[in-house]
Amino acid sequence: MIGAFSLVVFAGLVFLLLGNDTDKRYFHNRGAVFGTYYSVTYEGERDLHDSIRRCMHEVDEALSMFNAGSVVAQLNSGADPWLPPVFEQVFAEAQQVSELTGGAFDITVAPLVNAWGFGFKNKQQLTDAAIDSLRSLVDYRNLRIANHHLLKAKSGIMIDASAIAKGFACDHVAALLRRHGAENLLVDIGGEVVARGLNSSGEPWSIGITKPIDDTTGTVQELQEVIRSSGVCMASSGNYRNFYFEDGVRRSHTIDPRTGMPVSHSLLSATVVASSCMRADALATACMVLGTDSALALVSRLPDTGCYLIFASPSSSDTLSVATSPGWSRLIGSH
Repeated sequence: MIGAFSLVVFAGLVFLLLGNDTDKRYFHNRGAVFGTYYSVTYEGERDLHDSIRRCMHEVDEALSMFNAGSVVAQLNSGADPWLPPVFEQVFAEAQQVSELTGGAFDITVAPLVNAWGFGFKNKQQLTDAAIDSLRSLVDYRNLRIANHHLLKAKSGIMIDASAIAKGFACDHVAALLRRHGAENLLVDIGGEVVARGLNSSGEPWSIGITKPIDDTTGTVQELQEVIRSSGVCMASSGNYRNFYFEDGVRRSHTIDPRTGMPVSHSLLSATVVASSCMRADALATACMVLGTDSALALVSRLPDTGCYLIFASPSSSDTLSVATSPGWSRLIGSH
């Protein structure tokens, strides 16, 4: 998520550094961005924190709904800005993931996200007719780019890049570090992670998958599992940190673009590994929309992609169960 892209902090991954950073010339930069935190560790000749901040600022200027001057904010207000390369790269990937998931992921979901109170506008009073009206604006196929401008088939279409931009920012920072010669690095932005090489102890990076415990404060970081990897792009999505109750019904921030409704199945958390953190981020959201069985079916047919799903046990909502796609263990391993 971006900007107060996360007014919500999507939970998911917490990294654990092993060893003493003084053993090698490792740098560790941290701070706040996109309404969440970042922590970047890398081996290099000099501190690149200023460049890293500029890199993340570039993403915010293109993709944040909450930055009034961003490209996305301009598009959502009806303006027609020139599209920078960062926007076009993310847009192309978003369209591909939408096709792969049959619309379970869709960056045009913004009107519904806002209407349910999880976007940049206050919650609306929703009727079936109002939801149907908003759904008519939600379809990724109504967008295309021509000559670096976004063309909309309908007025009123708005974009929400929150479920892909944070992953892209991880890729963007990791690419910057590698251009500067860093082969050993870990980029963590709000729980989305790109890891390469080894930590300062010469060991694979340790990355924790957070247990999905209801926690609107975003401060509980109990781990479900810890993996060790020297090469992974990983992202998580979950419904346990951004939700509210309305008339006794729990409303989660994950909105199904196809129905217009918050999802209500037993899947609590989806962690995805993929060829890029941007793709992993988008697919994790799609998994949360689809639910456990359909998410496993989706990921199982995608090359070089795996998922780790945590869901409420059918026998007891207080018991957590885990399902992984074929090849998960291979994909998270060192390489």
